[in-house]
Amino acid sequence: MSQVNVSEPLGVRDRAVMEVLYSTGIRRMEVVNLSVFDVDVERGTLVVIQGKGKKDRMLPIGERASFWLSKYLNEVRPTMALASDDGTMFLTRLGEKFNEAWLSRTVAKYIEKANLNKQGSCHLFRHTMATLMLENGADIRFIQAMLGHAELSTTEIYTQVSIKALKEVHQRTHPAKLKACENDEMAELLDALVMEDIQEQKILRG
Repeated sequence: MSQVNVSEPLGVRDRAVMEVLYSTGIRRMEVVNLSVFDVDVERGTLVVIQGKGKKDRMLPIGERASFWLSKYLNEVRPTMALASDDGTMFLTRLGEKFNEAWLSRTVAKYIEKANLNKQGSCHLFRHTMATLMLENGADIRFIQAMLGHAELSTTEIYTQVSIKALKEVHQRTHPAKLKACENDEMAELLDALVMEDIQEQKILRG
Protein backbone atom coordinates (compact mmCIF):
# COMPACT_ATOMS: atom_id res chain seq x y z
CA MET A 1 0.00 0.00 0.00
CA SER A 2 2.97 2.29 0.54
CA GLN A 3 3.58 2.18 -3.23
CA VAL A 4 0.53 4.38 -3.78
CA ASN A 5 1.07 8.10 -4.35
CA VAL A 6 -1.58 9.43 -1.96
CA SER A 7 -0.76 13.03 -2.87
CA GLU A 8 -2.85 12.43 -6.00
CA PRO A 9 -6.65 11.90 -6.03
CA LEU A 10 -6.43 8.57 -7.87
CA GLY A 11 -3.81 7.44 -5.39
CA VAL A 12 -6.18 8.12 -2.49
CA ARG A 13 -8.83 6.09 -4.30
CA ASP A 14 -6.47 3.19 -4.93
CA ARG A 15 -5.26 3.21 -1.32
CA ALA A 16 -8.87 3.16 -0.11
CA VAL A 17 -9.65 0.21 -2.39
CA MET A 18 -6.74 -1.85 -1.09
CA GLU A 19 -7.42 -0.93 2.54
CA VAL A 20 -11.01 -2.14 2.15
CA LEU A 21 -9.81 -5.37 0.52
CA TYR A 22 -7.32 -6.02 3.30
CA SER A 23 -9.57 -5.02 6.20
CA THR A 24 -12.70 -6.89 5.15
CA GLY A 25 -11.50 -9.63 2.80
CA ILE A 26 -14.38 -9.04 0.42
CA ARG A 27 -14.20 -10.32 -3.14
CA ARG A 28 -13.25 -8.29 -6.21
CA MET A 29 -16.83 -8.45 -7.46
CA GLU A 30 -18.07 -7.21 -4.08
CA VAL A 31 -15.69 -4.24 -4.16
CA VAL A 32 -16.86 -3.29 -7.64
CA ASN A 33 -20.52 -3.43 -6.58
CA LEU A 34 -20.01 -1.58 -3.31
CA SER A 35 -22.24 1.47 -2.79
CA VAL A 36 -21.62 4.56 -0.68
CA PHE A 37 -24.70 3.51 1.29
CA ASP A 38 -23.14 0.14 2.19
CA VAL A 39 -20.51 1.56 4.54
CA ASP A 40 -21.02 3.17 7.94
CA VAL A 41 -17.64 4.66 8.78
CA GLU A 42 -18.73 5.92 12.20
CA ARG A 43 -19.90 2.48 13.32
CA GLY A 44 -17.12 0.68 11.49
CA THR A 45 -19.34 -1.61 9.44
CA LEU A 46 -19.65 -2.59 5.80
CA VAL A 47 -22.56 -4.44 4.20
CA VAL A 48 -22.11 -6.72 1.21
CA ILE A 49 -25.36 -6.75 -0.75
CA GLN A 50 -26.04 -9.77 -2.91
CA GLY A 51 -22.55 -11.21 -2.68
CA LYS A 52 -21.60 -14.65 -3.99
CA GLY A 53 -24.60 -16.94 -3.70
CA LYS A 54 -26.88 -13.87 -3.66
CA LYS A 55 -26.37 -13.52 0.09
CA ASP A 56 -25.99 -10.36 2.16
CA ARG A 57 -23.55 -10.07 5.07
CA MET A 58 -22.42 -7.33 7.45
CA LEU A 59 -18.72 -7.06 8.24
CA PRO A 60 -16.49 -4.98 10.50
CA ILE A 61 -14.13 -2.56 8.79
CA GLY A 62 -11.00 -1.42 10.60
CA GLU A 63 -9.99 2.08 11.64
CA ARG A 64 -7.24 2.47 9.05
CA ALA A 65 -9.50 1.38 6.21
CA SER A 66 -12.21 3.70 7.52
CA PHE A 67 -9.75 6.61 7.54
CA TRP A 68 -8.77 6.15 3.88
CA LEU A 69 -12.32 5.47 2.83
CA SER A 70 -13.48 8.69 4.51
CA LYS A 71 -10.68 10.62 2.84
CA TYR A 72 -11.70 9.24 -0.54
CA LEU A 73 -15.41 9.92 0.03
CA ASN A 74 -14.88 13.46 1.28
CA GLU A 75 -12.04 14.69 -0.92
CA VAL A 76 -11.91 12.61 -4.10
CA ARG A 77 -15.18 10.97 -5.04
CA PRO A 78 -17.18 14.26 -5.26
CA THR A 79 -14.79 15.41 -8.00
CA MET A 80 -15.34 12.21 -9.99
CA ALA A 81 -19.07 11.65 -9.63
CA LEU A 82 -21.26 12.52 -12.59
CA ALA A 83 -24.66 14.17 -12.50
CA SER A 84 -26.19 10.73 -13.02
CA ASP A 85 -24.35 9.36 -9.97
CA ASP A 86 -25.92 6.05 -8.88
CA GLY A 87 -23.99 5.80 -5.61
CA THR A 88 -21.31 3.35 -6.74
CA MET A 89 -18.48 3.61 -4.20
CA PHE A 90 -15.36 3.43 -6.33
CA LEU A 91 -15.26 5.32 -9.61
CA THR A 92 -12.86 5.61 -12.52
CA ARG A 93 -11.41 8.96 -13.49
CA LEU A 94 -14.38 9.23 -15.90
CA GLY A 95 -16.87 8.77 -13.09
CA GLU A 96 -17.82 5.27 -14.15
CA LYS A 97 -18.07 1.97 -12.32
CA PHE A 98 -14.93 -0.16 -12.21
CA ASN A 99 -14.48 -3.06 -14.58
CA GLU A 100 -13.39 -6.16 -12.58
CA ALA A 101 -10.49 -6.94 -14.91
CA TRP A 102 -9.28 -3.34 -14.74
CA LEU A 103 -9.39 -3.43 -10.94
CA SER A 104 -7.32 -6.62 -10.91
CA ARG A 105 -4.69 -5.08 -13.17
CA THR A 106 -4.51 -1.93 -11.03
CA VAL A 107 -4.05 -3.81 -7.77
CA ALA A 108 -1.59 -6.27 -9.34
CA LYS A 109 0.52 -3.32 -10.47
CA TYR A 110 1.03 -2.17 -6.88
CA ILE A 111 1.79 -5.71 -5.68
CA GLU A 112 4.43 -6.13 -8.37
CA LYS A 113 5.95 -2.74 -7.58
CA ALA A 114 6.27 -3.67 -3.89
CA ASN A 115 8.59 -6.62 -4.68
CA LEU A 116 6.89 -8.95 -2.23
CA ASN A 117 7.98 -12.04 -4.14
CA LYS A 118 4.30 -12.84 -4.49
CA GLN A 119 1.98 -12.72 -7.44
CA GLY A 120 -1.69 -11.91 -7.25
CA SER A 121 -4.26 -9.20 -7.15
CA CYS A 122 -7.42 -8.56 -5.13
CA HIS A 123 -7.60 -12.16 -3.88
CA LEU A 124 -4.15 -11.83 -2.29
CA PHE A 125 -5.56 -9.31 0.22
CA ARG A 126 -8.48 -11.65 0.99
CA HIS A 127 -6.15 -14.60 1.43
CA THR A 128 -3.74 -12.62 3.63
CA MET A 129 -6.50 -11.27 5.86
CA ALA A 130 -7.90 -14.73 6.52
CA THR A 131 -4.51 -16.30 7.16
CA LEU A 132 -3.27 -13.59 9.53
CA MET A 133 -6.52 -13.46 11.51
CA LEU A 134 -6.39 -17.22 11.94
CA GLU A 135 -2.73 -17.13 13.00
CA ASN A 136 -3.55 -14.41 15.53
CA GLY A 137 -6.19 -16.56 17.20
CA ALA A 138 -9.49 -15.89 15.39
CA ASP A 139 -11.94 -18.79 15.45
CA ILE A 140 -12.31 -20.36 12.02
CA ARG A 141 -16.08 -19.77 12.11
CA PHE A 142 -15.48 -16.03 12.34
CA ILE A 143 -13.20 -16.31 9.32
CA GLN A 144 -15.98 -18.20 7.54
CA ALA A 145 -18.40 -15.35 8.27
CA MET A 146 -15.93 -12.71 7.07
CA LEU A 147 -15.24 -14.52 3.80
CA GLY A 148 -18.87 -15.39 3.16
CA HIS A 149 -18.26 -19.11 2.75
CA ALA A 150 -21.41 -21.21 2.79
CA GLU A 151 -19.50 -24.29 3.97
CA LEU A 152 -16.90 -24.43 6.73
CA SER A 153 -14.90 -26.90 4.65
CA THR A 154 -14.15 -24.11 2.16
CA THR A 155 -12.59 -22.02 4.93
CA GLU A 156 -10.52 -24.87 6.35
CA ILE A 157 -7.88 -24.42 3.66
CA TYR A 158 -6.57 -21.56 5.82
CA THR A 159 -5.81 -23.96 8.68
CA GLN A 160 -3.35 -25.62 6.33
CA VAL A 161 -1.83 -22.31 5.30
CA SER A 162 -1.33 -21.22 8.91
CA ILE A 163 0.66 -24.37 9.78
CA LYS A 164 3.84 -22.38 9.10
CA ALA A 165 3.20 -20.17 12.11
CA LEU A 166 2.29 -23.21 14.20
CA LYS A 167 5.57 -24.86 13.25
CA GLU A 168 7.54 -21.81 14.34
CA VAL A 169 5.80 -21.71 17.72
CA HIS A 170 6.35 -25.44 18.17
CA GLN A 171 10.06 -25.14 17.42
CA ARG A 172 10.47 -22.28 19.89
CA THR A 173 8.48 -23.74 22.76
CA HIS A 174 8.47 -27.55 22.65
CA PRO A 175 11.01 -29.00 25.12
CA ALA A 176 11.95 -32.00 22.95
CA LYS A 177 14.45 -30.24 20.72
CA LEU A 178 17.24 -31.75 18.63
CA LYS A 179 20.81 -30.53 18.81
CA ALA A 180 21.69 -27.37 16.94
CA CYS A 181 23.54 -29.29 14.23
CA GLU A 182 20.37 -31.24 13.52
CA ASN A 183 18.08 -28.22 13.09
CA ASP A 184 18.09 -28.42 9.29
CA GLU A 185 17.12 -32.09 9.40
CA MET A 186 14.35 -31.27 11.87
CA ALA A 187 12.97 -28.58 9.59
CA GLU A 188 12.96 -30.96 6.64
CA LEU A 189 11.21 -33.61 8.70
CA LEU A 190 8.53 -31.17 9.85
CA ASP A 191 7.96 -29.99 6.28
CA ALA A 192 7.57 -33.59 5.14
CA LEU A 193 5.07 -34.31 7.91
CA VAL A 194 3.04 -31.21 7.07
CA MET A 195 2.87 -32.12 3.39
CA GLU A 196 1.89 -35.67 4.28
CA ASP A 197 -0.92 -34.39 6.50
CA ILE A 198 -2.22 -32.07 3.78
CA GLN A 199 -2.23 -34.91 1.24
CA GLU A 200 -4.13 -37.14 3.65
CA GLN A 201 -6.76 -34.46 4.20
CA LYS A 202 -7.18 -34.07 0.45
CA ILE A 203 -7.68 -37.81 0.03
CA LEU A 204 -10.24 -37.94 2.85
CA ARG A 205 -12.21 -35.06 1.33
CA GLY A 206 -11.87 -36.25 -2.22
